[in-house]
Amino acid sequence: MYRILWLTIAMLLMAPACFGGPSPLLLQRPTISKTQIAFVYGGDLWVVGRNGGEATRLTTSAGIETNPCFSPDGTLIAFTGQYDGNTDVYVIPATGGVPKRLTYHPAADVSLGWTPDGKDVVFRSSMHSYSRFNRLFTVPVAGGLPTELPLPMGEEASFSPDGSRLAYTPLATAFDIWKHYRGGRTTAIWLARLSDSSIEKVPRENSNDLNPMWIGNRVYFLSDRNGAVTLYYYDTTSKRVSQALPPAGLDIKSASAGPGAIVYEQFGSIHLFDVNSGKEQPINITVAGDLPEVRRHFENVATQVHAYGISPTGVRAVFEAHGEILTVPGEKGDIRNITNTPGVADRDPAWSPDGKSIAYFSDESGEYALHISDQTGSGEVRKINLGSPASFYYSPIWSPDSKKIAYTDKRLNLWYIDLDKGKPIKIDTNTYENPFRVMDPDWSPDSRWIVYTKQLRNRLAAVFVYSLESGKASQVTDGLSDARYAIFDKNGKYVYFTASTDAGPTTGWLDMSSFPHSVTRSVYVVVLSKDEASPLAPESDEEKPAADQKDKKDQKDEKDKAAEKSPSAEKPGGAASGKPAVGAAKPPEPVKIDLENIGQRILALPLPAKDYQGLHAGKAGEFFMLAGPGNIFADGPPQISASKFDMKTRKAEDFVAGINAFAVSFNGEKALYRQGPRWTIAPTAQPIKPGQAALKAETMEVEVDPRAEWRQMYNEVWRIERDFFYDPGYHGLNIAEAQKKYEPYLEGLASRADLNYLFAEMLGELSVGHTFVAGGSIPQTRPIRGRVARRRLHSRERTLQVRPRLQRRKLEPSTACAADRARRQCCGGRVSAGSGWQGVAGN
Repeated sequence: MYRILWLTIAMLLMAPACFGGPSPLLLQRPTISKTQIAFVYGGDLWVVGRNGGEATRLTTSAGIETNPCFSPDGTLIAFTGQYDGNTDVYVIPATGGVPKRLTYHPAADVSLGWTPDGKDVVFRSSMHSYSRFNRLFTVPVAGGLPTELPLPMGEEASFSPDGSRLAYTPLATAFDIWKHYRGGRTTAIWLARLSDSSIEKVPRENSNDLNPMWIGNRVYFLSDRNGAVTLYYYDTTSKRVSQALPPAGLDIKSASAGPGAIVYEQFGSIHLFDVNSGKEQPINITVAGDLPEVRRHFENVATQVHAYGISPTGVRAVFEAHGEILTVPGEKGDIRNITNTPGVADRDPAWSPDGKSIAYFSDESGEYALHISDQTGSGEVRKINLGSPASFYYSPIWSPDSKKIAYTDKRLNLWYIDLDKGKPIKIDTNTYENPFRVMDPDWSPDSRWIVYTKQLRNRLAAVFVYSLESGKASQVTDGLSDARYAIFDKNGKYVYFTASTDAGPTTGWLDMSSFPHSVTRSVYVVVLSKDEASPLAPESDEEKPAADQKDKKDQKDEKDKAAEKSPSAEKPGGAASGKPAVGAAKPPEPVKIDLENIGQRILALPLPAKDYQGLHAGKAGEFFMLAGPGNIFADGPPQISASKFDMKTRKAEDFVAGINAFAVSFNGEKALYRQGPRWTIAPTAQPIKPGQAALKAETMEVEVDPRAEWRQMYNEVWRIERDFFYDPGYHGLNIAEAQKKYEPYLEGLASRADLNYLFAEMLGELSVGHTFVAGGSIPQTRPIRGRVARRRLHSRERTLQVRPRLQRRKLEPSTACAADRARRQCCGGRVSAGSGWQGVAGN
């Protein structure tokens, strides 16, 4: 059994925190001298006596300090730091002091060790590389230019005692989070003679060998050749490999050699291995510090908006940001956080058409449920369980009568729920999993029908309508084109949708041959009732005789007089009128859909084919179209343009361009959009004019409780793997047991980087490729960016080509897919796990 170091934890409010007790600490990258051990915790360097005890913090930079390495005499520690906006090699006295910078290249320089004489630090860097690999260098502690070692590439290194040879790994590990990887990129350890660059290979059978440490005539290293990663050594005399420690539960993550011993990190604990006796012992270490990344604090979340909406009359916008639901006034008033739930993920807000409520999904119970809150955030929140098995849910859509909500889930289902009954009703299930949303439900004005699109067996989507009264769905389009974005007109007479006849080559999406093809769509209208006249009937300008015009005026005057004499006219809302009282909402006309021969009542609207990416209903007889650039290889984020089509005039006019988010209020009079970082609410009557006042969304702030968030994120990651991992057997891993196994480490985390480290280790249990962990609210130093195209470097006059990074195109909530939505579930960071890009991404 592996041993875990149990340390004392005491949390004191408004005072430095001391951690230990039953929660193991993620003390990383230990290195050892004759009297001390140095390690990384919370992104800083700490030192402690060789026998353990209370550690002392050595560095406190906002950036991360890592990879400490004691000098041979134990007086200095080389490490990798980010003090000056770049990742470079530094040295610091082992007793503490001001770090001294040794490297200055824009590339990341990572410390690896020392030369035997203690005069130079060994590091790796890509400064001289022409592709994605590193080379090995030494740099004088006294200062000076780096010297490249005579090897074509290298990742880790350890000098022989006489300095003539080098044990090194030529390649980086292919997948840091793929345990037991046995593909073509497993790592080997080679012994190089520096005089002639000849090599000797340490024997292996496609295992992952790493972290070489040369002691005497032995090269110690870590390997997974017999199960969990543990300690081995290669005898340079006998040419044989032996196991120094048996596999003992958790992997050994890193190790470092020093006088008479090797100190190593077995995930969650520090151990000392005596190279003479072959015995190991745990080192008890306590850590006391203020740990600033653990403190509760307020954080600006203006750049963390993942979903958005607009109130029914457009006076406020609603946002999901950092797992909270906030409303922002169009002009006057304050921003309201209506949830205020640190440690809970609240997602996908939607404002009810009557203006009273906001619906959203929340994982407060441990699984996502539908929550309905008063729009002011006051009062009791109604919580509705959406059934079993639990799932991830997306995009609640209110019915116009504010009594029902439609939504979709991860399992490709479309649902609606009657809030009076509280029981979800399944409408339909999509045919295929996709990295983009397909079903996109929309309600009829009378709340009795739902229109949506669904993929057929041929992977093309068709328009369907579902009747709540009959509980039946009916196909509207023929399935010979890819129909998307179906919406009802507010008058209930029409359904609009887009269709593409050139989308076929792209429907496979996972096939690389799908990507180069741009898709264009045309816009169509469905006349729902067979008694309704064609909205596109031929028009003709005809001269009308004056007598005919006078007769029409006389008929109008007579109708007006009759209305004035009507008894009901004296009392608004009287029983004789059959009309609602003044101020009451007029009930919508019942929507009539004649399904027989409905395909013969589909008309093409007079609009050019474009890269349409969404339709939004406006006022009766009006709708908005979102169109992309049509170039899938365009640089930067996608620039969407919105235009408005009027059925009366049969013309479209540009509304706003250069946007990346768009929504229309329920009454059709206001629109919410984003241009760059600016959110704006504007009237829809006229095209947007320059200088429109923006919302004060840049001031949105929420309270952050890091430890509560980290626990939510931890549980979220396991839920995502449970629901999105491609193999229902999880490669033989018991998900529930793995979740319990790693949960104790949560309380001992000191930073967001520590959480990423925990994620990487636990997800490695799945043993799958394309599992990546990165990002999150990690303190950053101000980066130094290169501006010149070419720069001469060092005495060899090599050149470096400095180019801007490629920008990744970002999907907005209106076009994001279910898998993309799942990747964003964590409050911070990104975890992309398993086949099919399932995982999470966040702040």
